Parts: sequence; structure tokens; C-alpha cells
Amino acid sequence: MTPFTTLTAIAAPLLRDNIDTDAIIPSREITTTAKTGLADGLFAGWRYTRIGGREPVAGFVLNDPVFRGARILLTGANFGCGSSREHAAWALAEYGFRVIVAVSFNPIFRGNAVRNGLVPIELPASAIAAIAHETEGDPATRLVSVDLPAERLTISGATGYDFRLEPEAKAMLIAGLDAIDLTWRHREAIANFRAADHVRRPWVYRGQSERH
Repeated sequence: MTPFTTLTAIAAPLLRDNIDTDAIIPSREITTTAKTGLADGLFAGWRYTRIGGREPVAGFVLNDPVFRGARILLTGANFGCGSSREHAAWALAEYGFRVIVAVSFNPIFRGNAVRNGLVPIELPASAIAAIAHETEGDPATRLVSVDLPAERLTISGATGYDFRLEPEAKAMLIAGLDAIDLTWRHREAIANFRAADHVRRPWVYRGQSERH
């Protein structure tokens, strides 16, 4: 996972509440169990004129040339609700997003986001609306910056907003670690525990050896 410390980028506004995982990546677009090959299906139901097609809807934000290359998504409350499919986080990440700024997140999606290098930032609806307003027109000249160590979001170095992220999630994102990597940092302690437990309960490990 690519570490995250700071990012300055275009922010694309998709100011809708209750965007579920089927809207983020419809099930018909999930044709792989890998983390790649999903970006074209991101928001497919809103992004394209017909199911299975690729003709863009003119009014959809990701089809607007001024938001090309956006790496920050501004959205509403309860983002990522619905099913627990991790493909939603994969599709957002493959498209190029690194930060999702929402009023709130579904807890399962929030966990999936962190494990896949997406920074989930919660701000009040009024703040997100203000950010969208300040960056409209030519967003390339009104870039949004996110400083994760400082937990600070600013617009072109001026207007700023503080946010909070859980310490473990913050540490994982900054170091570029997923849950397995985080556990593996304690491999020496795990090995020592297993060695000591082997002495205390040899019959447990003897049974495992016999089964394998």
C-alpha cells in the first residue's frame, strides 16, 4: 500500500447522501476478484447513459473535463452504505482517488477504505458545501490540500478545516500498512509467544503436526 502523508489535488463534488456500494461499483461491473479492472465501472450507473455502455452522461461530475485527474472526492452522509463489498474501495482507489471527504461513512466501508490506502475524512455538511463552492469554476486553480500528520485540510493554502482520524487508521495510512502488515510488525513477539506456548501445551502442537 502506498504511504500517505500529504496531497494537493483537484476535488470533485458528488454531494449526495447515502451513496451505497452498488452505486459506487454496480455488481454487473464486478467481473474480477482482483483489485484492478474496476475503475471503468466506478459510478457506472450515473456515469454512463446505459447499462453496460460507456457513453458518458454529460452532466455527471467525473465526466466534466475540469475535474479530470481529481484525487479527492467530496460527498455526503453515510457514504459507502449497503453491502460490504471491498470492490467499492478498490474501484475508487484504481480510479485515482486517495481522499474521500464525507459527512459520515458506513463503518465497514470506512475500514475497507483505510485498508486500501483511502483517507476517509469526516467534516460537517456545511464545510463540505463550502469547499465545493470555493473550488467550483476552475478547480485546478483552487486545489485542496490534505496534511494527514497534521490532520488539516486547506484550500489553496488559505481556508482550512481540522479533522480527526483514529490513531491506528492514521498510522496505517502514513506507513502504508494494511492490517496484515500491521500485525506482522509484531512477528517477533508472536514467535516468542508461540515458542513459549509450545512448551506449555505441547499436545496442542503435536495434534497440529499429526493433522498436517
